[in-house]
Amino acid sequence: MLSVPGQKNYEYGYNFAYEIASRKLAEISDVEQQCRKSGAEYKVIDSRPVISLDYLNRRYRISLPDIEISLADSDEEVPLKDKILLLHYIIQAKGTPLANKSIAYKELPEGVGYFRTFHKRAIKPLVDNFAGQPTKLIEVAKELGGVKADYGDAAVTINAFKKVPITFVLWKGDEEFPPDGSILFDATVSDYLTIEDINMLCERIAWKLVRLLKEGS
Repeated sequence: MLSVPGQKNYEYGYNFAYEIASRKLAEISDVEQQCRKSGAEYKVIDSRPVISLDYLNRRYRISLPDIEISLADSDEEVPLKDKILLLHYIIQAKGTPLANKSIAYKELPEGVGYFRTFHKRAIKPLVDNFAGQPTKLIEVAKELGGVKADYGDAAVTINAFKKVPITFVLWKGDEEFPPDGSILFDATVSDYLTIEDINMLCERIAWKLVRLLKEGS
């Protein structure tokens, strides 16, 4: 099982995780079949196999066999954590059809044990920044391909990957209850990402949304 390193390992751990994931992808005998499982595209361009896939509303390319990851429409450097998530998603994809059934984080394998940390890193930033203006969540999420969902006082579903929709929910609170939030997943998410990957992915999306909010204010 692939997993991202703990925060205390810092850059060394992430570089090591990236090296392992690159090696795992290079060892897959039928990459084209694995791409079909993840919903990615497999093409041969100038005699080089290339995987193309969408991640947070942007297209990425992975060139084989050297595993070079780049944005399709930009020369900007792809952050290491995003490279790891891209590789893990492709490698771990089982091709399971979406269940179209939402589950909460605590329903994921090991979700109960990780929930306190997950809430602090992925849910709390959204509550702290959007609870007073929940409709702003829907507005800024459009930049990541988000669409309005029918939960709470405001909710948006973002297709992090083609087969990994994630729904972010906010309740603005009242005199009786404080503001709160939740993050929902399709019941098949564990067929595509480990709990560690899910943690990292949701944290990255949360802070991207916060950054978009601050840039627009």
